[in-house]
Amino acid sequence: MATEQVKFLFKYRDVENYDDMEVYLKHEGYNALRKALTMDQEAIINEIKLSGLRGRGGAGFPTFIKWNGIPKNWDQPHYLVINADEGEPGTAKDRDLMNHMPHMLVEGCIIAAYAIRAKVCYIYVRGEYMQPARQVEKAIKQAYDKGFLGKNILGSGFDLDIHVHMGAGSYECGEETALMSSLMGERGMPRHKPPAAPLPVISGVWKSPTIVNNVETIATAVPIINVGGAEYGKYGTGTPGQGPASRGTKLVTVSGHVNKPGNIEIVLGTPIREIIDDICGGMKDGIPFKFMIPGGSSVPMLVEDALDTPYDYESLAKVGSALGSGALMIYNQTVSVPAMMTRLMHFYAHESCGKCTPCREGTSWLVKIHDRIMAGGGRYEDIDILSDICNNMMGRSFCPLADAAAWPLVGPSGTGGALKYFRHEYEELVRNGIGGRKRAFSPLQMAAV
Repeated sequence: MATEQVKFLFKYRDVENYDDMEVYLKHEGYNALRKALTMDQEAIINEIKLSGLRGRGGAGFPTFIKWNGIPKNWDQPHYLVINADEGEPGTAKDRDLMNHMPHMLVEGCIIAAYAIRAKVCYIYVRGEYMQPARQVEKAIKQAYDKGFLGKNILGSGFDLDIHVHMGAGSYECGEETALMSSLMGERGMPRHKPPAAPLPVISGVWKSPTIVNNVETIATAVPIINVGGAEYGKYGTGTPGQGPASRGTKLVTVSGHVNKPGNIEIVLGTPIREIIDDICGGMKDGIPFKFMIPGGSSVPMLVEDALDTPYDYESLAKVGSALGSGALMIYNQTVSVPAMMTRLMHFYAHESCGKCTPCREGTSWLVKIHDRIMAGGGRYEDIDILSDICNNMMGRSFCPLADAAAWPLVGPSGTGGALKYFRHEYEELVRNGIGGRKRAFSPLQMAAV
């Protein structure tokens, strides 16, 4: 039986000119804000708790815990920072939200800022997202004109200003502390985490209490306040407050070898096979499935025996991967795994900020060895060296970028990933290279890698 699907975020996505204020207002626009401003802050946070909402940017941390952890006073600056630095390969759902429904993001920002007692909000937008940034800036201007932003919003006595801040195209700045550093004009590098440093909710940007949330997370506050947290929490898996749960819906960017790729909204817990066959029209050109990456390029791949896994946080963790950013990448039998891994390793080496030696050096070595294997100069021991490098990268850096580079190759436990499922493809490339393919490196160069 197919999973019952419901739309919360994409309910009006295809309405013409939904990005315009007047059209948005005709489709429940800013109703949630009006409702929220009649509630006290704790009541809003309780609705978020009842909904079971978890961070939609990758970590899946319960949203209400963040919001509830901020000091409950008005006599010091509080900041709301929106992570719109959507740099994870395969992910484009936040771009969709900003392009087609920017007012939902703006409305969510106002609700969240009111709940955490913030009077200033920054939306940190990926440097390459020029059009989404323009759409959000237009929505912000229209919100000011209608009295939804600025002083004394809707006569409530609450003030809020929202600013759009453009990043410079750094994948690293998708990490919470690096984003805050960049926002303050510093280099986009990660910072100490607790217990070595206080949580951002205590000391974030400009050493003030700060909440950092992803675009989708903040936008989801709108339907939650509209329908109520309990109603939103009816969908998904588990029960909020009673152990691990994946409640509500999730925006998923489906890409690769399916007939209908794109951004979709699914109820969490929908089986992956159902997403591919029923929602995305099956495998492209009828070529059989080979593997998938379920949560963006930084999570471990899964093979055919995981196709019936429910798409939710807990189920994907049980099979050795993660929901991540919500980028479901599907690959058929025509794809060379070593070639794809080579491309990924180049990406992570390029995006490493260089602060941590295991990441800076490890990603570079992964690139060199993959390049050598692809050029026909690989050695059988290179495959084990790749695994050894990954095991010495994981968990040894300030941020998860080193893990993101290692997990596609070896998985979080060091016993999965491409080197487990497709080791034979690496061995075949090495065997063909030894068999006479022209080597791209001299023996001296290879010994140095």
